[in-house]
Amino acid sequence: MATTAGLFTVGEIEEFLIYEAALLDEWRLEEWLALMTPEVHRDTLFLIADDRRTLASRVRQLLSGITWAENPRSRTRRLITNVRLLAAEGGEVRATANFAVWRFQHEHADVYVGRYVHVLVRGPSGLLFRERRAVLDLETLRPHGKLSFIL
Repeated sequence: MATTAGLFTVGEIEEFLIYEAALLDEWRLEEWLALMTPEVHRDTLFLIADDRRTLASRVRQLLSGITWAENPRSRTRRLITNVRLLAAEGGEVRATANFAVWRFQHEHADVYVGRYVHVLVRGPSGLLFRERRAVLDLETLRPHGKLSFIL
């Protein structure tokens, strides 16, 4: 049974996160960027802390084919599970989910496991990210390539 908090349901959030994962796996980065609100950002210390402008720049670079770490581009497969609605108020919802991302490039495979912590809002055509955070369970980053793809 889907838990609801106001106008949000776990099922709707899960469907949105699975859709986002498909966009990234299929390298549909411009469509993925459209899932971000204009003010998407986080004001605390992270390994990578991108705002909307920085994300748009990264998407342009990745799609240009000149980003050496992603040429040829990585193949990825994302699994999303254990979606939970944590709180909803003021037209936004805080949700979490577990993830595993497999990245394949140059005969190497890397696995990134962790959890997402998101703040979502309802936009004109569906849910949007106001805040998007990936918290890795890894103690160190030792992938075979650069961590230039988008978790």
